[in-house]
Amino acid sequence: MSITILIVDDEDHARQNIGAFLMARGYEVIGVSTLADARKCLEKGDGDVVLLDVQLPDGYGPNLLLETAHQPFRPPIILITAYGDIDMAVDAMKNGAHDFLTKPFELTRIEQSIQRACEIVLMRRELDHLRSSQHQHASFVVGKSSTMQTVLAQAQRAAATSVSVLITGETGTGKEVLAQFIHKNGPRANKPFIAINCAAIQNTMLESELFGYEAGAFTGAERRKHGLMEVADGGVLFLDEIASMPMDIQAKLLRAIEERAFRRVGGTNLVKVDVQILAASNRNLMTMIQNGQFREDLYYRLKVVDLHIPSLRDRKVDIPELVGFFIRQNNPRLGMNVTNITPRALQVLISYNWPGNIRELSNAIERAMLFCDGGTIDLEHLPIDVVKST
Repeated sequence: MSITILIVDDEDHARQNIGAFLMARGYEVIGVSTLADARKCLEKGDGDVVLLDVQLPDGYGPNLLLETAHQPFRPPIILITAYGDIDMAVDAMKNGAHDFLTKPFELTRIEQSIQRACEIVLMRRELDHLRSSQHQHASFVVGKSSTMQTVLAQAQRAAATSVSVLITGETGTGKEVLAQFIHKNGPRANKPFIAINCAAIQNTMLESELFGYEAGAFTGAERRKHGLMEVADGGVLFLDEIASMPMDIQAKLLRAIEERAFRRVGGTNLVKVDVQILAASNRNLMTMIQNGQFREDLYYRLKVVDLHIPSLRDRKVDIPELVGFFIRQNNPRLGMNVTNITPRALQVLISYNWPGNIRELSNAIERAMLFCDGGTIDLEHLPIDVVKST
C-alpha cells in the first residue's frame, strides 16, 4: 500500500535524512520547509501522514492541527521539535496530534510512530470505500449437488494459496458470493474485499477507478484519489464482468498484476501493492479471445484457478436448502416469522427453470414472504410467472 509522508521542516539536512530513511522503507515522501507549502500539499491530498516541525519560518507548526480540525479524515500529524516543552506536547495531543517526538531522536522511533499512523490511514480508506459502495457481504450456500461440492473444494484450495481466480457462470449464479467465500476463508480474511463491476463504469472512468489519479491529472482532478487496487492492498480485488473491460485497460491490468505495481493516472511513481485478484464473467472469454475482444495473456494470468458455477436449473437438488436459507435470512430483516413452505409451493419452485438463477430465486422468496400473512408460504404468494410456467 502506498503511503505518502509529508515532511514539514525548515532544516534541509533533517528533511533529506528522514526522507531517505522513509523512502528506503517503501514510503512516498514529499518535503517542504514552510507551513504555506504544507497547506498547499494537504489541499491537493498530498500527505497521508504529516511529520511537522514546531518552529517554522512562517509560523507555529501546531497551528496546522487547529486548521485541519474540521476535516473528517485529516491526516495523522506527528510533531517533531528540538524544544522539549511538555506543556506544548500536552496541548498538541489535546488538539489531535498523533504523536510528539523530541529531537534528537532515533530514526527507528519515527518509523514506529509512522507505522501506527498508517494503521489509521488504511482503516479510513477501507471504511470510506465501504460507505461509498454500500457493499454488503452475503453468506455462502453450498447445497448438496456434487458440482457445487467440487466448486467449494476448489475454492477453499484457491483461498489458502491467494492465487488469481477466474469465476465463470450465468448472471445471478452467485459469482460475487463465491468470491466473498474465498476471501473469508483465506489468509486475507481480515484485509479489504473490494469489488468493482467493470460493466457499470464508463470506459473513460474505469482506469481512474482502478488505479486512481494524481491532482491535476485531468480537468476536475483537484485532489489525489486512491484507486481501488490501492485500497485493496493486502486483501482481495474482485473484478466483476471482466469481459466488459476495454482492451487498453486490460493491458494495464495485466502489467499491474505481473509487476505488482502500477502508476496512478497522471503520476510517475510506481505504487506497489499485494492484491489477490478474483475476476468473474458471464461471457465465454475464449470466444472473445478468438474474436480479438479479450487478451489471451490476461486470460491465462487470471485463471490460475478456474471455477465454474452451474446454473440453478442444473442444480435443482439445492433449491430446498436455498429456500430455507433465504427465509432465515429475510425474517429478521423484514420483521417476519415465516417458518414453512407448502409441498406444492416447493415443488413449483423446483420445477421452474430459473433463468435469473439464484438471484431470481432470492427475489421470489422475498416477494412471497411479503405477501404471506401467516408463517407458511403457499402458491398464491409466489410470483405469477413462476407458478404459470410449471
